[in-house]
Amino acid sequence: MQRKRMVARQISGRGIRDAKVIAAMGKVQREAFVSPGMRERAYDDSPLPIAAGQTISQPYIVAYMIEALNLQGGEKVLEIGAGSGYAAAVLAEIAGTVYAIERIGELARTAVQSLKSQGYDNVHIMHSDGTRGWEEHAPFDVILVSAGAPVVPEDLKSQLAVGGRMVVPVGHTKGVQELLRIMNRGDGKFDQEELAAVRFVPLVGEQGWDEEDDSTKEG
Repeated sequence: MQRKRMVARQISGRGIRDAKVIAAMGKVQREAFVSPGMRERAYDDSPLPIAAGQTISQPYIVAYMIEALNLQGGEKVLEIGAGSGYAAAVLAEIAGTVYAIERIGELARTAVQSLKSQGYDNVHIMHSDGTRGWEEHAPFDVILVSAGAPVVPEDLKSQLAVGGRMVVPVGHTKGVQELLRIMNRGDGKFDQEELAAVRFVPLVGEQGWDEEDDSTKEG
């Protein structure tokens, strides 16, 4: 009942129209991806704390970013910043295979356990620097980045398939970014579209912000 109400009020009620995204948000049990003490608040319209002092993103933001990827079904997806594994689960309801990277070991391990407990055998988690992507499985049809980058990481652009889409928050100062949709046109050419002003914590890594600049991360 709580999940159904969340979808009606926070997702479709705020303008999300992609039927596949709405259905996926209605299927994923968000309570399985939050800290035990937060399960009663799993469907609140807000981020919630998870392990390692981090947070799980507000449901609407997850839906908005996934809708922007324009998934048709069956895609190979790369997610940067797996966090709790919640967004990966939503992606897995639509896409064919999801490869997700998380730089905090504790979160990566917890995400693996949560996804396995929910039966998502089409999600693969790696503990690594997300700004470098996952070259072994490239190219990817879509890439979702869940933290704010100073610029779009070149390694991620190089791992995006021709015709593929990447959604990434980019801002030259921490805390405020523009959510961008990048499309690979081929021959080294990319289209860029500004979607919305957003607030994400820094994307930490070799092609992102320095680790000393890190703070709470949503995922």
